[in-house]
Formats: sequence, structure tokens, C-alpha cells
Amino acid sequence: MNKAVFIDKDGTLIPDIPYNTDPSLIELEENAIEGLRELKIQGFLLVIVSNQAGVAKGYFEEDALGAVELKIKALLAEKGIRLDGFYYCPHHPEGNVKTYTVDCNCRKPKPGMIERAARELNIDLSKSWMMGVILNDVEAGNRAGCKTVLIENGNETEWIKGEFRTPDFTVKSINEAAEQILKPIKTSLNHEYGIS
Repeated sequence: MNKAVFIDKDGTLIPDIPYNTDPSLIELEENAIEGLRELKIQGFLLVIVSNQAGVAKGYFEEDALGAVELKIKALLAEKGIRLDGFYYCPHHPEGNVKTYTVDCNCRKPKPGMIERAARELNIDLSKSWMMGVILNDVEAGNRAGCKTVLIENGNETEWIKGEFRTPDFTVKSINEAAEQILKPIKTSLNHEYGIS
């Protein structure tokens, strides 16, 4: 089975521009590329899991997310990084587009997107990680059975505590998150090859 790092999109992988679907405004966050490269080298799949309530609220059509996915894949490919999956939840229980106004299992903090990706991409969740910038990301990862990383960069404003809302560790960037995720792997390899 595969191991993966699930990544929140807005505010984590790319700057958070609320409800943006214009590819020309999308760029990668600073302090992310080296970490993502290292995770790929160590065999992790990289999978985006993103709440997209703008669909349910009528701010944009669901089809618009295809261009967003393509732009992120292209930006990562320019850096030699392959994105392995792109999952989003278009629902919101308080939306105004009837089709999408549901209390679903895929909207974080529920774990549905992660569980679906695990089924479709043959991922072992116990060997995987979820990283994001709010505690809803942490809760989704913990509920799915992943280890979790909170990237504390000012995007979390609610700080609502709860049973599943404590991350395994807190960092400032994806690069720092990758360093922490890979530390035990690199330590093990160093022991195996006698490197101190």
C-alpha cells in the first residue's frame, strides 16, 4: 500500500484568496517546494484535500475547479513535483445552491475526502499524514487515522479545541513539516548505513 501526505489547498499550499478560481492568481506558497520534493523522494504520494464551499454558496460553478487543479499541477510540475490526487468538497450545510446544500461526510473536519482518496489510491492511512492551517484539517486527519501537522501561519482564527483537534506537531511551513515527517525515516536510514 502507498503512504501519502494529504495537503490542504488554500493557505497551506497556495496563498488563501477567498473563493478564487482564477488560475492567473494562483501561486505556490513560499517555503514549500523543497519539503514537497523530499516527501516525493521518500515515496509519499501528495494529495490535495480541500473544502470548496464557494460551489454551495453560488460563488462559482463546480466545473471551475478543473482549471484550478490544472494550474496547481502545472506549477508543481515546473518544480519537478507530481501531484497524485486532487479531492474537494463542494458542499456546505448552509449553502444556497440546493444540490450542494447538504451535511456531507466529505467536508472537513469530517474525514470523507481522505478516506475516499485512500480507497482510490490504495493508501495506508496509518502511514500517512494530513497537513493544514486550521484545526478542522487536523481533526479530519486524526479522524481518518493519519498523523497530523498544523502549519501555524495565521490562518486559524477559531482555535476550537476538541478530542481530535490536537496535531502531532506544529510548524510554520510545509518545508518544516516535511522535515519533521521525514526525521524518523532519515534517522533509520542513517543507522542502517552507519552514518552518524
